[in-house]
Amino acid sequence: MLKIDRKKDKRVIRAFTHKLADIPNGITVSAADLTQKVLHEGTPVGKDENGLYHVVKVAVLSADAADTATVYTVKKGHNFKVGDVVMLATGSKAYAITGIATNAGDATSDDLTVGTTLGTAAKVGNAIYHAAKAGASGSVFKYEPVALVGESYDVEELSNHIVNAWTIGQIRESNIPPVGSAVKAKLSGMVFI
Repeated sequence: MLKIDRKKDKRVIRAFTHKLADIPNGITVSAADLTQKVLHEGTPVGKDENGLYHVVKVAVLSADAADTATVYTVKKGHNFKVGDVVMLATGSKAYAITGIATNAGDATSDDLTVGTTLGTAAKVGNAIYHAAKAGASGSVFKYEPVALVGESYDVEELSNHIVNAWTIGQIRESNIPPVGSAVKAKLSGMVFI
């Protein structure tokens, strides 16, 4: 069957300045993790036990949060969904998101409501990460970051995406989705400029 899609090209601002080592033959990224229409260049990915790769979800705080907060205001552009477990750092508390809403005072931010406070004060610019399971301590990444996606791809619902992924290279951090310090520490082959 012939299928014709009508699309309009947009100017692409590249993030990678040098790509030195990739995962041979590319990777398959699960579409189930994506809430955006584009899988952006520089998005961190991790591998599950079956060999399928998943987006390592990260969001950046756009407002300070007290150590008793249950609502965390983050910049739009994240892939979090209700039910995802979040943490502020590995080894800390992690609890599930019970609601996501556009921030009333700032249309460029979302309010992530967490069932129980994460118990740590956080400043603007700090990151929130996707955790493997809820608990009062010992949180870890749901998917351990191993590479960054090498190009931007349009997301098609119900279709996993075959993409290139890089483990060693140099990338402009201002041109990629947020990665946070914990993800950067795992990607030792990447130089963020």
